[in-house]
Amino acid sequence: MRRLHKQQVDNMFIINCKNYNEISGEKINKLAAIAEKISKKHKIQIALAPPNHQLASIKKSKLLVFAQHLDDAKVGSTTGYMIPEIVNKSKIAGALINHSEHRISPNEIRSLVRRLKKLKMKTVVCVKNVREAETYAKLNPTYIAIEPPELIGTGRAISNERPQLITKSLMAVKKAKNSTKLLCGAGIVTTEDVKRAIELGSRGILVASGIVKSRNWQRDIEGFAKAIL
Repeated sequence: MRRLHKQQVDNMFIINCKNYNEISGEKINKLAAIAEKISKKHKIQIALAPPNHQLASIKKSKLLVFAQHLDDAKVGSTTGYMIPEIVNKSKIAGALINHSEHRISPNEIRSLVRRLKKLKMKTVVCVKNVREAETYAKLNPTYIAIEPPELIGTGRAISNERPQLITKSLMAVKKAKNSTKLLCGAGIVTTEDVKRAIELGSRGILVASGIVKSRNWQRDIEGFAKAIL
């Protein structure tokens, strides 16, 4: 059996389900079951970020379950908000913060990273450029995910269209001299896109339509997982 380096084992594969119809209802459980099987087979971390109302339905999975968004609001009389301390009690492992489709203020980002770290939850801060990567890496989140908004959902992968954005973001993250790791996303749809991202220094991927809208979840999740290792 091939022995994996620690870096390979630590690599992360996050599937952001967004609000796609392909995972509505019970379909989310099929996706989770496939991803869990592949995660176990290849000994790779796979996290699933379902819509908020589906978090409870897949928390029994052995996958890491992430919230797509959390709010920097207080526990208590905050109707409709996703509160870190409440979500944590439902055994949710972490959250995406500042996704390009749900941007928040710098102060909210700082506060959420602090709150989630205190709760021992994983933090994935999404950024759109190198400047943001450098700024938020100083907070020591678990991951910085570089995703240029103009490539999201286009099928034009960041690793092909903007490879320098990955390498420059990696330098920015390393400059913080802490434990934060770099992920990348936007337009990733093939195993070659994934391999190239890893070669450029990314420690994993944040992907959405490239998996969720695939006609063969088994094939593509496994293909991406192998490419990350």
